[in-house]
Amino acid sequence: MKLALIGNGAMGRMVAAEALKRGDEIGVVISSGDKDLDVDQLADKLRGHDAAIDFTLAHAVIKNVEACVRAGVPLVEGTTGWKSDESRVKDIVAEQNGALVYGANFSIGVNLFYRLTEHAAKLFAAVEGYDPFIEEAHHKRKKDAPSGTAIKLRDIMSAHLPGDIPTSSTRAGYIPGTHRVGFDSEPDQVLLTHTARSRQGFASGALVAAHWIIGRTGTFEFAQVIDELIAN
Repeated sequence: MKLALIGNGAMGRMVAAEALKRGDEIGVVISSGDKDLDVDQLADKLRGHDAAIDFTLAHAVIKNVEACVRAGVPLVEGTTGWKSDESRVKDIVAEQNGALVYGANFSIGVNLFYRLTEHAAKLFAAVEGYDPFIEEAHHKRKKDAPSGTAIKLRDIMSAHLPGDIPTSSTRAGYIPGTHRVGFDSEPDQVLLTHTARSRQGFASGALVAAHWIIGRTGTFEFAQVIDELIAN
C-alpha cells in the first residue's frame, strides 16, 4: 500500500513508523508547511496514493476530505472534534463518490471497550440504584474535551440508561488516553477502564482501516471495520 500522511505530528510519525514495519510505502507527507495550499493543490499532492490517513486539526478536516475525494484517494480520518461538520463531510464524500473511514478512536482495544460498555449499560439498566458516569484523561495538548471517545461512550450508554450521564475531562502532562466507565451505588462501585500505553494502538488501527477502505466507496465508521474483523 502506498500511503499519504496528512499531518506530521506525534501521531503522523507513529503511523509512518508502524506502516514501514508492516511493509507499506510512505508517499507524500503533508505537514504544517503545506497549510496554505488550496484544495486543488492538495489534491495534486495526494493523487496516485492507495489511501491517506489524517491526524491533524478539526478545522482542517473538510479541506482534507475534499482534497482526498478530488484526488480519488480513500481517507482514514483520525482527527477528532469535528462532529458539527459531520453532515457536510458525508455530503462531500457522497456527492463525489469518495471513500472515508472515521471514528472517535482507532484503537482496536477501545472499539472492543465500546462493546463491553454497551453490554454493561444493558445490565445496569435492568437494576435500580446505580448511577453511571464517565471519566477521561489526555495529554495537555489535546484540544477537544470531552474526547470523541468519551462522547461515543456516552452515546452508547444513553441508548440504554435514562438521564444525563456525567462526563469529566482532564488535560495534563503526557497521558496518551484513559477512559473510565463507572456505575456507582451506595454499597459498591463497578468500573470499566481502558488505558492507552502509547499512541501505537491508534496508529495500528488506522492502518487496518486504510487497508480495509481500499476499493470501497461511501462513508464508514471504524466500528464497521471492527465488526468485519470479528465476523472473520
